[in-house]
Amino acid sequence: MMIRISDKQRASLVGVFILAAYSMLTYSITKNIALGFITDIVSGLAVIGIPILMFPIFNISDNKRMNYAYLASRFIEGLLMIIGGIIIIFPSLEGYREIIYKDIHIYFFISGALFFYILFYRTQVIPRFVSVWGILATLMLFIVTIINLFGFDLPILQVLLLPIILNELFLAVWLITKGFNFDSIKKINERTTQAHTP
Repeated sequence: MMIRISDKQRASLVGVFILAAYSMLTYSITKNIALGFITDIVSGLAVIGIPILMFPIFNISDNKRMNYAYLASRFIEGLLMIIGGIIIIFPSLEGYREIIYKDIHIYFFISGALFFYILFYRTQVIPRFVSVWGILATLMLFIVTIINLFGFDLPILQVLLLPIILNELFLAVWLITKGFNFDSIKKINERTTQAHTP
């Protein structure tokens, strides 16, 4: 049985999941194994939950391929976070968690974020300045990641990570408090209805 939710509830849940995804930072701060295990699992499930919630909003004809690419990217990202949480239980494997996040997870985060904000820009269900901010912030994160890949781990580069963090926090609060743009949602629903009409 399919559970139906309103667009306002969908937007609020996406906002909550975005905030929940950041709970994976708990282990780095506290080094508490039990808490780290739980928060990594919660973070991973939240990351997987976001594209599932957004799937019907993003899945208009022009976006179908990118929507599936976004779903796949976030699913892998979330799965890596869950694996990172499981690894915490085994102290001898703890080093692999850092490898997962630093050398693998980051690229799926970047690709997923880029798809996310491009799809938002196309559908216009949030203000375009938020989408553009997200795209530019993701590109800045990509540049920093590539620079770090070549061994240039400069402290000043960490400042360039702030735009994506601030953007995601802003987006989460916006979705929880404001929801989606009603007119854009209405147009998406009309296009979806027309596509399914014989």
